[in-house]
Amino acid sequence: MDRLTSQEQPNADAMTEWRQYLHAHAEVGHDLFETSAYVADRLEEMGLDVTRNVGGTGVVARIELGNPGKGPQLGLRADMDALPMQELTGLPHASKNPGAMHACGHDGHSAMLLGAADLIQRRIRSGQITGDGAITFIFQPAEEVGGDDSGAQRMIRDGLFDRFPMTEVYGLHNAPLDEAGVMYFRHGPLLCSSERVEITIHGKQSHGATLHLAKDATLAMASMIVSLNTLVTQDVPPLETGIFNIGEAHSGTTYNVISAEAKIDGCLRVYLPEVAETLRQRIREIVEFSAKTFGCTAEVQIGPGYPAVINDDRLLDYAIDSATRLFGADRVTTESSRITAGEDFSFYQQHAPGAFATIGNGDNGWKDGKHIGPCAVHSPYFDFNDAVLPTGASYWAALVEDRLKAGV
Repeated sequence: MDRLTSQEQPNADAMTEWRQYLHAHAEVGHDLFETSAYVADRLEEMGLDVTRNVGGTGVVARIELGNPGKGPQLGLRADMDALPMQELTGLPHASKNPGAMHACGHDGHSAMLLGAADLIQRRIRSGQITGDGAITFIFQPAEEVGGDDSGAQRMIRDGLFDRFPMTEVYGLHNAPLDEAGVMYFRHGPLLCSSERVEITIHGKQSHGATLHLAKDATLAMASMIVSLNTLVTQDVPPLETGIFNIGEAHSGTTYNVISAEAKIDGCLRVYLPEVAETLRQRIREIVEFSAKTFGCTAEVQIGPGYPAVINDDRLLDYAIDSATRLFGADRVTTESSRITAGEDFSFYQQHAPGAFATIGNGDNGWKDGKHIGPCAVHSPYFDFNDAVLPTGASYWAALVEDRLKAGV
């Protein structure tokens, strides 16, 4: 932290306390009543103007400086929701709520943005951060829910961009298998789109002894599964990315009856919209052909889902410059690997240019209270690394300072 341009440092102890409280009181989806109240209370204690219940349990805080319309109006977003799973870390601050766990680090994201709000407010009061513009701190529920009802979508439908004008939006996610405290950026596509694919096959039921009287939905399903798994190798250009996985397949009710219905549930992930459209069309063709081959019919529902997160190059360069000024080039990776997961930050990018980055989270796996090394997100052994909280808060503050200093 010796590269900081001010003696005012992030409050690491407070951020750790906030993060561990949020972790211990994990809540899922849109039902973040205690989480959002806790976040809003902390923001109000800092003296910020806070709006609760945006899009349900979303929280927004805003700071305006000078003439806000003459400068950049910045949006900084953190997600707050946990996952519906049981925690096995054995840590003192493990989730007290059965079946709810912060296994993706959203508790850390929220704590870093709370720390940034506190740090930015103090630097404004000391005169270090000046200029025309505005900062909107977005604390969002339900990033993990998928589909067409995520927290970003609800907050936007509730007038987020009308009520809190933003000309630039920035997001940050932890990267648990990367070096702690290192900032990672990438121009262009960063995170995949994510669309659910639901297939229902209709056949004709019959006794297992009279196959000739049946239209076997199970056989049609089996044919589809084999054919759908050729999508990526046959239909995606070699230098592009496409992923299709089948997570569920169901057919039948008992051993001696030919099933009249079968269902397949999968997920399609791509970076480029044109690749997504090609694969959607091929999925429909494969399903229709396979169903007809066995005398069945089928229905396909694709999406809605999350679009790909494609970084705005200009905004990403601003973010890289701020991180490099703050931490030095040796702690900044400017062309990191793409990520095949999805993120509803992409919906903000439909309303304003946006840039998304990641921060290394290092060793963060725990089991029965003992450290077990690096651990991926969505694991029951995951815990956010509190040591990187000041890094994230300082990055946010540096970005705000630099953007307001530069002006529009």
